Amino acid sequence: MADPFRERTRRLQQRLLGVGASGAVFFPSPNCYYLSGFREEPMERHLLVFVPADGDPAIVAPDLYADQLADETWIDQIETYPDGGDPVALVREIGAELGISEGRLLLDPTMWARFTLDLRTAFPAATFELVEDVLAELRMSKDEAELASMETASEAADEVMERVRRLGPDAVGMTEADLAGWIRDELLERGQEVSFEVVVGSGPNGAKPHHRHGDRHIESGDPVVLDFGVRVDGYPSDMTRTVVFDGEPPGEFETAHDVVALAQDAAVNAVEPGVPAERIDELARERIEEAGFGDAFVHRTGHGIGLEVHEPPYIVSGNDMELEPGMVFSVEPGIYLTDAFGVRIEDLVVVTEDGGRRLNHVSRDWRV
Repeated sequence: MADPFRERTRRLQQRLLGVGASGAVFFPSPNCYYLSGFREEPMERHLLVFVPADGDPAIVAPDLYADQLADETWIDQIETYPDGGDPVALVREIGAELGISEGRLLLDPTMWARFTLDLRTAFPAATFELVEDVLAELRMSKDEAELASMETASEAADEVMERVRRLGPDAVGMTEADLAGWIRDELLERGQEVSFEVVVGSGPNGAKPHHRHGDRHIESGDPVVLDFGVRVDGYPSDMTRTVVFDGEPPGEFETAHDVVALAQDAAVNAVEPGVPAERIDELARERIEEAGFGDAFVHRTGHGIGLEVHEPPYIVSGNDMELEPGMVFSVEPGIYLTDAFGVRIEDLVVVTEDGGRRLNHVSRDWRV
């Protein structure tokens, strides 16, 4: 398989030419990794990736990153400066060499203000806009390497959910935090880092969609919302199941769970190229509203996922973007009854050439 990072950069350059931009500039971010293969946290030093609309890209970085960059990125031109040096002068020099000192220059939308201002100083004849729309179109359609990582991450999450289900009555009496820690350890055995803080919402806490976990003890009969994932090669999984570890659940729970399962199936089964994203949301919402729980479904049906857990396309009313092959997003309808319980079922779905395919396959039944 060809170098995916080089190919993504080539595709970005085609789009830069198409919109009449001279180039784009990135700093440490998911966008930077997506194009260069180099991953780093933002910092106070100037580390910038320059992608001209025509020609080879270049990187300006501190001396201390020279060896690391040589090992981790396909980009050959790496210009470094010492601590105490003048990175802005080096930026000005590279900009002139690449032909991006003038014209429209598109910037990483997450770039810190200090670096944006330095770019304005270095390139006073340029006009500055965001690269977000141009690059988002590329990132929404996952290539083979991205899909392989996300499938592996989803398989890992499924395996951990299977282990959670096997706890059965042994989970009763654990605190939400204890179970979340147990799940986190299991995830880390199968990936490099968790996708996000593990969600364990038991009983009434499950009715809070953004609840993470607390010191509440899981009780017999509690519906427990479990939402977690793990990253593989930077790409996350994200899945949710609602289970009852032991005992009889409260009234309305079985009905609510059945309705959410039907809503999710209706939404997933409708996924195919050309369908507007809002239609997937509409189909899930219709099933829940028909059952009388419309007011209890308080969030969008899903979100795109890739290097970031939440990214376009968003599966929400008002988004008429048509689905395309390679898009990956969550389908996660829910019902939340205040002070009682919550139900959410979530799978990742990839749009194929003729439909949609779930990346999660572990049981969606509430019974363990």
